[in-house]
Parts: sequence; C-alpha cells; structure tokens
Amino acid sequence: MSTLDLRRWWVRLAQAAGLLAIGLLALFDLRFTTSGSMGAADLLLLLVRMGLAVATVPLWLPVHRLGSRLLPVAALALAAASLALTAAGVFIANGSNLFGGSWGLAETAGLLGVVFVVTRWGAARLAPWAALAAGLAVSALPLRAGTDSVLVIFGLIQALAAAGTAGVGLYLRIIAAGRERAIALVRAEQRAEFARDLHDFIAHHVTGIVVQAQGARFVAEQDPRRVIVALEQIERAGAETMASMRRMVGILRNPNTPPDAPLAPLAGLTELEPLLTGFNGTASAPARLHIDGDLDGVPVEVSTSAYRVVMEGLTNARQHAPGARSVDVAVRRTPDWLLVRVSDDGAAGRTAPARGHGFGLIGLTERVRALGGTITAGPGIAGGWVLDAAFPLRTAVGR
Repeated sequence: MSTLDLRRWWVRLAQAAGLLAIGLLALFDLRFTTSGSMGAADLLLLLVRMGLAVATVPLWLPVHRLGSRLLPVAALALAAASLALTAAGVFIANGSNLFGGSWGLAETAGLLGVVFVVTRWGAARLAPWAALAAGLAVSALPLRAGTDSVLVIFGLIQALAAAGTAGVGLYLRIIAAGRERAIALVRAEQRAEFARDLHDFIAHHVTGIVVQAQGARFVAEQDPRRVIVALEQIERAGAETMASMRRMVGILRNPNTPPDAPLAPLAGLTELEPLLTGFNGTASAPARLHIDGDLDGVPVEVSTSAYRVVMEGLTNARQHAPGARSVDVAVRRTPDWLLVRVSDDGAAGRTAPARGHGFGLIGLTERVRALGGTITAGPGIAGGWVLDAAFPLRTAVGR
C-alpha cells in the first residue's frame, strides 16, 4: 500500500470516528433533554438544536481544498445561527433554561471541528473571522442552560478549547505551506538542472556537427561515400539535439524556473564508476556496480537523470542504512528502456527514511516523470531498501 493510500485510509478512519462521536453526543443530548411533557415549543427547540449539530457535519467532514471561500462563509452563517439561538435562551428567557439539562454537546463538538477546518483550509481573508465567530458560538453554548457561575466557567473552558483547536489548525497550515514552498523550490532546482543539461548537451552535439561538417568538406572530392556517412551522422545528431531541446524547453516553460540558472556540467552514466569509488571511500558497506547492455548513445537527459537516481540511492543508503553490509547498483539497457536499481541489505524493519523530509526523492520523482519514466522506493522483499527507476528510450529520442 502506497503512502497516499495509507493517508486516505487514515482520513476515512478519522471521519468515521468523528461521525461516531457526534452521534454519541447527540444521543446524550436527547437523553437529558427529552421528557414526557414536551410541548410543541420544546420540540421545535430540540429540532433546531439537533439541526445545528447536524449542519456542522458537512463543514468539517469533507476534505477541503486550501483557500476555500465557501467554507468560511458557511461557517459564519452557522455560527450566526448558533449565537442567535443562544441569545434567545439568555435574553428572551431571562437566563432560564429553555433547553433541558444539556446545552448541546454534539453542537459543541461540531463547532470545534468547524473552527479547525476553517483555520486549516479556509480562505486567508475570511478564515480568521469565521474561526472567531465559531469560537464565540462555542463559548456561548453553556449559557443556554443558565447564567450561573459554573456555566460561565464551562463557557471559558470551551473558549480555551476553541482557541487550542484554532492553534492546531493554524500550525498544520503553516507546516503545509512551508512544505509546499520547499517542494516548489526543489522542482525549480530540477528545472535548473535540466537547463544545465541542455546547455552541455547542445554545446557537445553542435560542436560535433560543426567538426563533422568541416571534415565532410575536405573528403568530398576524395571519397564521396564518406560524405554520405558524415551527413547521416550530422542528421542523427541534429535530430537528437532537436528532440532534447523540445522536451527540455517544455519543462523549462514553468514561470518558477530561475532565469539566471548557473550553467555547469553534470555527470552521466559514464561517471558511475567514479561515483561508486567515492562512495566506497566513505561508507562502511561496499557498493557494487552491475551493468547489462551498452550505455553508449543514451540520451543525455536520461543519462544525467539515471546518474541522479544512483546518487540519491547511495545517499539514502549512507544516511538511513548504517547497518547495511552491501549496496548493489544495477543498470540495464533494453531496446526500449533504461532500468536503474539501487538496493541495500539494511534493517528489515526500515519503512521510510529516518531523517529529513524526503525532498531529494520528491525532486527526483519530478525529474523522472518529466521524461516519461517511473520511480518507486520502498522496502525490498528480502529486507533492505530498493530504489527503482525506469526511463523510456524510444520516447526520449523520438518525442
């Protein structure tokens, strides 16, 4: 089961628990409110109270999008209705208890949920006001049962609960915003790396095309057949260069790309052996390289991305698998795919990187998917950790 699926199950479990809690509290309210001598007015008040409690469910139960405008507007309307009902009990009835023995615990829990979701997901301009209104409604609920000092104290306690709930929602919102900014930065860095790759690739191939064209001029009179071969090589190099340019420029069209990305060479598959040699010089577990197939002619963006996959896998093995005895790096080329795997035999109970926020893998995933490939990371069947990536070769050349 993936992390996303696991998160969805946790959300559904929390939703089910919330509904169950609201239902139990509603039964409690009914138990201490209903009586055999209820009149039409009492029944109407009971229905209104239960209706307000039920009305909170559509607000806190669904998973909202960040910046929702409808959510705080609905919360303001609900809080206003709750405050109006409380005011009717306090001012119209002169503090007498119109609502039976309970002031509405189900409504209290529901409004606290509303405070949380509004603070966490509501539009920035409306969310503070909606959270404040819902918090006031929660604080005033005990006054429905009277204006005794004990009930006032309960109101203050519920005000503190509303403030704490809002604080939790705001904290999670800040954490999520920080992570989104970090992910956006990682993606921008990946696009900058594509820009550097494009610079190196074009410089290399255009230089080769110029040299081949110059050579063809000298051999044209002596051996015309060699000119044909040179022209074929020039055509192939030009087609590959144009394909990479179209693909990378499409990636770099995102406005978040830094306009002044530095131009520096990046390593590819031919530098894997020096990479593993450097790793073996600092790690306790030796890394072994297994190559199956000819790696010549691999598109440069695939080559550099595969190098990044291996580098990320070795970094994770060094940081998160100190007890590993060996690390295997396997690179296999088929007619259609380049397959890369980095695996270690670390602790079998390891289920996720122990430190950091996983931004390296997030950026790598962005890079691999931009090339039409796939990447997965997780525990191996026999233990340890496995990082797999697959890059399409025919798509990379023919796009």
